[in-house]
Amino acid sequence: MKLELPLANKSLGQHFLKDKTVIDSICTDFEGRAEAIVEIGPGPGILTESLAERSKKEKIPFFVIEKDDRFPEYLRQFIEPHQITMTDALAVHLSAWFKEKSIADKKIWLVSNLPYNISTPLLINFLQATEIKYMTLMFQKEVADKVFPFSTTKNFMGSLHALTMAYFDSALLCKVPPGAFVPAPKVDSAVLTLVRKETPLVPMEEFHKYEKFLRLLFSQKRKQLGGLLKSSFPVELIQESFASINVPLTIRSEALTLDQVISLYRMLKK
Repeated sequence: MKLELPLANKSLGQHFLKDKTVIDSICTDFEGRAEAIVEIGPGPGILTESLAERSKKEKIPFFVIEKDDRFPEYLRQFIEPHQITMTDALAVHLSAWFKEKSIADKKIWLVSNLPYNISTPLLINFLQATEIKYMTLMFQKEVADKVFPFSTTKNFMGSLHALTMAYFDSALLCKVPPGAFVPAPKVDSAVLTLVRKETPLVPMEEFHKYEKFLRLLFSQKRKQLGGLLKSSFPVELIQESFASINVPLTIRSEALTLDQVISLYRMLKK
């Protein structure tokens, strides 16, 4: 007999998924492709139950990381205590943790119904853990749209999209209305499916340098880039860089393509 769901902790951004169709979509996303499964923030085990069944069926390792100490008794309904790491996911060095769990050499599928209040820093951590080959991530719709723009068709470029797409191919798996959760959030959500690129568009050793450049590039998205960048780079270099990709100095960062963003990074980082 399953335990009844506890009350969600609002300070941790908790909302428990109850929609079976969404649960099934998430838990079958990379069926038969992963060699290990990791769930971040499983809560009372709503996704964990199906993911545990999949790991047993496919005979692959499965581990979870959870912060809320109310949840181990719920999780132990579906997995063994050694599969549960109780800690703050933001504090975990993922590559070291994967080695500790003996899954660093496997194609890892990371699944998470991300807490709304820390979804962006968690995503940035995930991007840097090269052992992660697949991700199925639930975001607040507004954040999901910044990672992979699915409701905007013009001037959608942003730092989160440019950062993610340098390392992963992304797509919308499904949209999730507030009524799919307990308690219902005040906003819509969306699930993205991501596959790591065989060759990143920016070398991983330049991740922080690229991220810093993106923060500058998109710090004032409505401002003309020629004026924005002149305080950080020589004017002549800016002019040469923009001319080489055939865009005017008056362009705004949100109107750039991913190729143009990366080209500017490569030329201006010198």
